[in-house]
Amino acid sequence: MGMSKTGKAWLWTIVAVLIIGGGITWLATRPSTPPPPGQYDDFAKCLTEKKATFYGAFWCSHCQNQKKEFGDSMKYVTYVECSTADGKNQTQICKDNKIEGYPTWVFADGSRQDGEVSFEKLAEKTGCTLPSANTNQTNSANSNQSNTNGAVMNANQSTNQ
Repeated sequence: MGMSKTGKAWLWTIVAVLIIGGGITWLATRPSTPPPPGQYDDFAKCLTEKKATFYGAFWCSHCQNQKKEFGDSMKYVTYVECSTADGKNQTQICKDNKIEGYPTWVFADGSRQDGEVSFEKLAEKTGCTLPSANTNQTNSANSNQSNTNGAVMNANQSTNQ
C-alpha cells in the first residue's frame, strides 16, 4: 500500500524546500574569494582617476599591443573605441576630440601622447605609481620606436594598409 497523492505531494514539497533552503544556506555561508587582481589593477585605476583616456581602434596593432601590456587590468583603463564596427569610419566622440591617430592618450591637462606609451611615461604624465620596479623594458623601447618611426596608425588607415 502506497501513499496517497496528497501525501506524495507533501513529501516532494518538503524535499524541494529542504534542497532550496540548503542551497541558499550554502551560498550565504561559503567563503567569498574574489578573483585575483590583474597585475596592473592599481595603476590602471589610478590612470582613470587622473583622467587619462586611451583612444584606439580594434584593428590597430599598436592599440592591441598597448592593451596587452595592461592584461586583465585593461578593464580599469578609460578606453574609447574610435572605429565603427565595419572599421571604415571614426566614431563621433573621436571626431569631436580630434583624434587623428591610434593609439592616442589624452591627459587631464589636455596634453596628448601618440603611439604606444610606456608605463613610465604614463606614470610621469599622471603622477600614478609604477606597478613594479620590473616594468617591461621593451615597452619603453617600443614606445620610443613607435614615436620616432611614425608607427602611429592614422585614423584614416584600415587594417589592410
